[in-house]
Amino acid sequence: MEDLNDLYYFAQVVEHGGFAPAGRALGEPKSKLSRRIAALEERLGVRLIQRSTRHFSVTEIGQDYHRHCLAMLVEAEGAAEVIERHRAEPQGRVRLSCPTALLNFWVGPMLAEFMLRYPLVELQVEATNRQVDLIQEGFDIALRVRFPPLEGSELVMKVLGESRQMVVGAPALRQRLGERPSPTEVAALPTLHWGSPQREYQWQLDGPEGVRAQARYQPRLITDDLMALRQAALAGVGAVHLPSVVVREQLAGGSLVNLLPDWAPRTGIVHAVYPSRRGLLPSVRGLLDFLGQGFAHSDMA
Repeated sequence: MEDLNDLYYFAQVVEHGGFAPAGRALGEPKSKLSRRIAALEERLGVRLIQRSTRHFSVTEIGQDYHRHCLAMLVEAEGAAEVIERHRAEPQGRVRLSCPTALLNFWVGPMLAEFMLRYPLVELQVEATNRQVDLIQEGFDIALRVRFPPLEGSELVMKVLGESRQMVVGAPALRQRLGERPSPTEVAALPTLHWGSPQREYQWQLDGPEGVRAQARYQPRLITDDLMALRQAALAGVGAVHLPSVVVREQLAGGSLVNLLPDWAPRTGIVHAVYPSRRGLLPSVRGLLDFLGQGFAHSDMA
């Protein structure tokens, strides 16, 4: 495959009618242009330009070759313009995975606002609670909520915010407890579990004056669906650890209560992961920045 620079130099020499004027226009020595064209002719095995000290002309094959060179250069410039447009303004497709509750309570409205601001961006969002493989499945960004310490990863991580948690239940459950219930008292109630089946179930809780406690419990319902857990809690099935935002309205209305007002589960870290900082398309970088700003101004309670 020919060096596009040589095709460019040849086209410029033809356009300017000689090596000297082309050299002046390009800011290149005449001798360099002459050497490059001579090397091009040698590789092609044809004479493109007839030249002498007083005469310059393009051969018939040189004229045909020049037309093709111009076409290739136009395509190359078009390709460069495509890249420049992508660098200048977010556009194109972005694939995002997001936990269902995070999408419903926080991210969904942010995505709508992002798309109104950047009409050339197309979003493909998979609402899922599973941990996707970004590389194998072709995602640009995955949003996750994890509890410290966060696991190591080859992916780049951007922290977006914190998700406060609490242990809640129906008022009828609260009536079965003392005035300031302890974690073990609440864990002795019927309970629900947010997540997957485990050998042991325990709440990691932070209490007054930095005290920490662990409370083992045996759940009656195990699921990663926060809406199902909230419904079960509202029905009085058991106590459950949930993100505060999921039960905000129910707490305000009194249909659910905080069963451990002096204690709180570890705060969840809301973060985005993506494959690499290098070569990020403006659409991907723009969405990451937009989400960062959105979470910074959101009420994460």
